[in-house]
Parts: sequence; structure tokens; C-alpha cells
Amino acid sequence: MSCLIVIPARLESTRLERKLLLRETGKPLIQHTYESASGATATDHILVAADDPQIVEAVSEFGGRAELTRSDHSSGTDRLAEIAQRYPEFQLLINVQGDEPEIDPADIDLAAGLLLKNPDAEMATLASPLNDAVRIEDPACVKVVFDARGRALYFSRSPIPHPRDGVASVHNQSTTTWHQHVGLYVYRRDALLQLAAAERPPAEIAESLEQLRALHLGMTILVGVTPRHASGIDTLADYQAFVSRTGT
Repeated sequence: MSCLIVIPARLESTRLERKLLLRETGKPLIQHTYESASGATATDHILVAADDPQIVEAVSEFGGRAELTRSDHSSGTDRLAEIAQRYPEFQLLINVQGDEPEIDPADIDLAAGLLLKNPDAEMATLASPLNDAVRIEDPACVKVVFDARGRALYFSRSPIPHPRDGVASVHNQSTTTWHQHVGLYVYRRDALLQLAAAERPPAEIAESLEQLRALHLGMTILVGVTPRHASGIDTLADYQAFVSRTGT
């Protein structure tokens, strides 16, 4: 089945301006993400869906493929859907966040493999074990609960499952109680277009989590578990830490 990796890329961001074009490492941040994603074996097809010609130019300079999309999209899902409409030959679309330069290509393959092996599922994503008590309580850290077959039951910014007697009461159990959602998605094309056209349900609005729209529509989201959790670049401190890790 034909797959396409799409990296939605916005020029402006709230906490770190023009972060995808920062190049203290000698490469723009978007290039690091592109090169990491290119290591996946699920597909050789990858492109950046940009909202500004400056990103298209930056990608073209390092030999990558980028296309300009509408500037008024409210989410990466909508930007991905625009690409899906342009390329109906791709039946699976893989959404890789542009600000995750250290994403492991093996995780992309893991998520894509879930849909390749399960034709009845509409979406796939990943989660990693979460044992940090502070992050369990942190609303910026999205948690996911899934069933014995790996199907997502709910995503939340709250600790789920919610421990009646507090996080500390179950934090040291031998089994993993919490999983942090990894923001990598694989969509079947028809499901993606349906999602982009659907209204936002109350749960999505309350949590500000797009994946809840898919659950509201009755879609199956498969969750693969990975020990890794790529660090996204949200702040200047995040970027400086990334620069340090690259050894530049």
C-alpha cells in the first residue's frame, strides 16, 4: 500500500518565532526533521507541507521536497488533508511534526505497520511508558489509555487512568499505569478527509486534542508502544538543548 510522509510546517509559532528555520547547527531545524523521517523504510515518499514560501525555499535548498499549502489552516490535520486531496494515489498518510528533529524512523515504521497489518483500523499513533510523577500531572503532557488489543479508549491532559488515592499510591507499581502520547499519526486517506470535514466535538474543544474527534466519530485508533519519546522543540531552551546534543 502506498504511503506518504507529510511534515506540516508553519513559519510562525507562539513560543519560539520562526523555529523551523533556526540554523545554529548549520542546518535549519526542518532539515533535521526531514532527514530523520527519511530514514523510515515504510516509504521513500516524503514532503513538507508549508504555509509560507520561506519554508519551501529552505527545504528546496537542502534538496528536499516541499509544497505550499493554504495559510489559514487551523491544524496540521487540515494541512495534511489538503495534501491528501492533491495525491489520491497515497492511501496512507503519515503525519510527522516539523519540530521533532530527533524522531526515530523506527517509530514511523512501527506506526505505519499497525495500519498495514490491520485493514479495519482508520488511524494509528504511538505512546511511551510514563513514570515521571510531575509529567503525569502536567496538562502539557498528553496521556492515552488503550485496551488489550491496542485500541485507544481516550486521550487526555489529565492523569488517566485517574488514581483515586493520588499518583503516588500507584506510581511505584511494577506494571506501567500511564502512557504518554507520542504525536505521530498515520491515517487512511478517507478517514483523514472525513476528520478534516467534521465538526469539533465538545471533548476535543475542552481538551484541545484533535484525536478525540476521531474517537467521537467511532474511528479505531491503534496505539503502538515505543520506549522512545522524541522531544519536540517548543521553546528557546528546547532548541538550545537540541543544539548541544548535536555537538555543535
